[in-house]
Order: sequence, then C-alpha cells, then structure tokens
Amino acid sequence: MAMDMNRRRLFGVAGVAAAGAALAACSTDDKKDEATPTSTSKTAPGPVHRPEIETPAQAREELRKGNERYLNGEQVHPGTDEMRRVEVALKQEPFAAILTCADSRVPVEIVTDQGFGDLFVVRVAGNVVGSSELGSLQYAVEHLHVPLIAVAGHAKCGAVDAAVGVADGGAMPGGAVDDIVNHILPAVRAAKNEVTPDQNLLTEAIKANAIQSRDIVLKDPLIAAEVSKGKLEVVAAYYDIDTGKFVVL
Repeated sequence: MAMDMNRRRLFGVAGVAAAGAALAACSTDDKKDEATPTSTSKTAPGPVHRPEIETPAQAREELRKGNERYLNGEQVHPGTDEMRRVEVALKQEPFAAILTCADSRVPVEIVTDQGFGDLFVVRVAGNVVGSSELGSLQYAVEHLHVPLIAVAGHAKCGAVDAAVGVADGGAMPGGAVDDIVNHILPAVRAAKNEVTPDQNLLTEAIKANAIQSRDIVLKDPLIAAEVSKGKLEVVAAYYDIDTGKFVVL
C-alpha cells in the first residue's frame, strides 16, 4: 500500500494549468467591400521573426523577454506561421536546448513565447540526466550549435515529491520509476540539510535537483569544452506553475 501511495505521489501533485492562445486568421477574396475580421486578442497574429541569437547572453535574454511577454499577456507567437514551419522543415537552428520535466503543465515553448525551431526540448520526469538525455544535449551542442542549455525544474514536481517521501522514510514507488527517484535523492538529501525554517522543502529540493542535473551536464567533456571556449553556457532554471514565471537560478 505504501508503495502504491508513493507511486501515485510521483504524478499526482494537484493542479492543472492550461495555457492557450488564440490566433485570428484573416482571409481575403475578390470582394473588395467585404469586411475583414478583427481580433480582440492582445496577441499579434502572423509571422514575427526574432533577431539572430548567437551568444549565451542573447539566448538568456530571449527566454527572459519571451516569458515576460507571456506573463503580461502580450505573446507574439514568433515563428508559428506556415512560412516558418516550412522553413524549419528543411533545417533547424534552435537558440537553446531545454532539459525539463515531462509534466504536462510545463510547456516551455508556450511560457517562453517561442515558435517552431526555436527550442530543442528534452523532457523526462524529474528533469534527470541519464545517457539518453545527455546524448540529446550533446547533439544539440555538437550539431545544432546551441549557445545555451537550461535545465529547468518546476514547482510541485511529482518526481521530486516522491523522492522527498522516500528520504523521509517512505517506500520506493516501484518499477522503473525507482531509477528516476534514485537520480533525485542526492539533491533531496542535500536540500534537507540546508533548508531553513522559512523555506519550503519541496521547492528547495526541486531547485537543488535542477542544479544537480546542471552540474552533471557540465561534467560532460564535449559540453565542458564548449563552455570553456565561451560559446556555451549551462544554467539551472525554475518554472513556477502557479505564477507562470520562468527564471534562471
């Protein structure tokens, strides 16, 4: 019974946040006197193209500005038009790689207001780093030449919550989920040793887990070499699913 309870804890943290944005499409025909539909949305339909992003600082700033637009309800949905879709079908040139959780409430492209081909996203429960995740990030660096890798944890992460339960003496969830929890446990134990009375253990463990995964990524020789050249930065980030804010730690 304890195993079943902790397994449900992994994916059962409450709350579903739905983020939607409506694009109004206008069509024209030969009738010159036909009225053109207008949109009451604050979003700007149609193609919006961002400037070239080549440095880690530019990539961080684009993520920050995109999240700011999202928070203010001023999304421009850059690169979500048909022209951009056709363009990236030929070649992708993302400006950042994001390792984040598989949680359905963490749509990084939406909360950073990005479009087709802008972000190379790797998703796994608990944003842990195994060989598949690391290999994906290596590909983004070596072949796509991204200047930024962000490892993003998020509020109310069920995987980290399960690890907190195990660290408190609870049973392992069971099955392959145990591997995820084992990846997270060192970060949870570190957070338990450092958390102050005015801090929330789960929140601090989630941040510690993102930092732990970032540090694992930084140990990879291929990635470390690009970091040493100044061409790449690897950061930890945190997404608050209650407020919608995405910040670099």
